[in-house]
Amino acid sequence: MILVTGGCGFIGSAFVLGWLNTSREPVVNLDLLTYAGHPGNLAAVAANEGYTFIRGDIGDSALVEQILTRHRPRAIINFAAESHVDRSISAPLAFAQTNVLGTLKLLETVHAWWRKLSPADASEFRFVHVSTDEVYGSLDPHDAGFTEQHRFQPNSPYSASKAASDHFVRAWHHTFGLPTLTTNCSNNYGPRQFPEKLIPLMIHNALRGKPLPVYGDGRQVRDWLHVDDHCAALNAVLERGRPGESYNIGGRSERTNLAVVDSICNALDALRPRKGGGSYIELLSHVKDRPGHDRRYAIDDSKIASELGWQPTVKFEQGIRATVQWYLDHEDWVESVTSGSYRQWVELHYKSAVPVA
Repeated sequence: MILVTGGCGFIGSAFVLGWLNTSREPVVNLDLLTYAGHPGNLAAVAANEGYTFIRGDIGDSALVEQILTRHRPRAIINFAAESHVDRSISAPLAFAQTNVLGTLKLLETVHAWWRKLSPADASEFRFVHVSTDEVYGSLDPHDAGFTEQHRFQPNSPYSASKAASDHFVRAWHHTFGLPTLTTNCSNNYGPRQFPEKLIPLMIHNALRGKPLPVYGDGRQVRDWLHVDDHCAALNAVLERGRPGESYNIGGRSERTNLAVVDSICNALDALRPRKGGGSYIELLSHVKDRPGHDRRYAIDDSKIASELGWQPTVKFEQGIRATVQWYLDHEDWVESVTSGSYRQWVELHYKSAVPVA
């Protein structure tokens, strides 16, 4: 069986759903259920005999040790993390606590347990750490994409915390021999993403006739990776990746934020025309840029493509339309996660925003 941490979040839940849909191998999901983690994301497998949910913190060493001793996973996929850049600017200590200290405690507990395994089981075990391309910093418009050799230059508290966790994972392999692998992915999108991230926030606001807030000039460039492609890459890394290595995972779909919002509005115009006519793009509103906003990310995924035979299959135009359709079909899910605390966060974050010429 495998142990997934943070499996009630956006990417973690997609991984668990995909795993149980294609494999008979059981999954234990350890999740603290912070604001962006929702058991409802996995309602479809809640009764599956191969699925076990445990509420808890990756930094709770006693609990993690109990789980490892009882379930004896052959692999751990660590999704557990605070992941929103804006929140990291307002509350950086929470990101250090979860992403750095939480990962460090998890590594210590797993290593102590792993040392007691038989040589055969220890050799087969894998610890996959899921990280971000943001650890590499920002690229100029004509720079080549990030490779695994690109030096870390994090520019936000979030990316700094993930860079630190990546370093600890690497250290536990090179110092202690733990069979770790790290993945650094580009921006994910797809179903069940918490509506503070760009794509679900735009959909959520558009359907309610609210402004579509875009930072600065909106020409920041990101590479967009469908969450299902990401999960397929993680499976490849788990089964065929070399311990001690890192693998960049990209969607081969660079877009400016403005282009992404335009694609969302085009899909909404076709799938649910705006009452009274006109396009949803008319709701676009430029707001003051956030501090330290990286200008461009891009991924060179040639290593995972050549070594593990993985490449993305979901074209952005296809994926964004399907994503918009999912949110239209699951407005009850959106309402359930857009709690008072979420609305307070959006109000706090954007109340001082000023128009940009």
